[in-house]
Amino acid sequence: MNAFMLQHELAIRLACFFCVFCSMSLWELAAPRRRPTVSKHLRWANNLVLVVLNSVLLRALFPAAAVGVAAFATQQSWGLLNYFVIPLWMAVLISVVLLDFVIYLQHVMFHAVPLLWRLHRVHHADLDIDVTTGTRFHPIEIMLSMLIKAAVILLLGPPVVAVVIFEVLLNATSLFNHGNVRMSPALDRLLRLLLVTPDMHRVHHSIEEDETNSNFAFNLSMWDRLFGTYRDQPRAGHEDMTTGISTFREVNHCVWLPGILMLPFIGKVTDYAINRWRWKNDDAS
Repeated sequence: MNAFMLQHELAIRLACFFCVFCSMSLWELAAPRRRPTVSKHLRWANNLVLVVLNSVLLRALFPAAAVGVAAFATQQSWGLLNYFVIPLWMAVLISVVLLDFVIYLQHVMFHAVPLLWRLHRVHHADLDIDVTTGTRFHPIEIMLSMLIKAAVILLLGPPVVAVVIFEVLLNATSLFNHGNVRMSPALDRLLRLLLVTPDMHRVHHSIEEDETNSNFAFNLSMWDRLFGTYRDQPRAGHEDMTTGISTFREVNHCVWLPGILMLPFIGKVTDYAINRWRWKNDDAS
């Protein structure tokens, strides 16, 4: 099983990525939730070139990726799960849930630390939100995320198949919950009991600072509910809310690839990095 996963991991991930990406793209065409504010062709071209750039850099710097780290941990019997004799299905379930929790914590950290927010605001500065936003991250953030995952995998010792499943789910849910798609409120409420829906995550891309600092989960919605970061709806409603960052509204910075890559190095961080104490004071006044 491990040998098969190591040999075919990239093909499995790419096949799942393209299936979900194409499905979400067709859904966006058939039932869009919001009207675009800038040229969709221009945004897609630059966002997707960034995806290719990140993929090439990631494979060049981390040829084995997270799956290779999991295989190494298994061979060396490193990690917490390798100290217990438990069924494979249980080890996979525990691993996927815990890795998803780590991604939630990582996401909060990238909002809480101003230096990391500089990187993460590349994702938030997209002037519209759709399936391509789910792939739009600065290369340095992608590398840091891989290092965090590698460290957690070495500590946890998950089965290789669990890491493949987790990586596929992470990519798929990111494409899904960033989709500019319309679904019935009843279906949205039902899915939210377990998963992050597009309407739930869209709140996180609001221009309003307190809304941006909510709904951090990518896959399982329970993390936001458990840790008090859940927000049901944006104040302005989904059609009228403004997405992006208030200080970055120019197409040169937010749409064109050179501006996107330079975004972390522009200006000071004065807003959006988490400051819950200030929100409480604002609410009190």
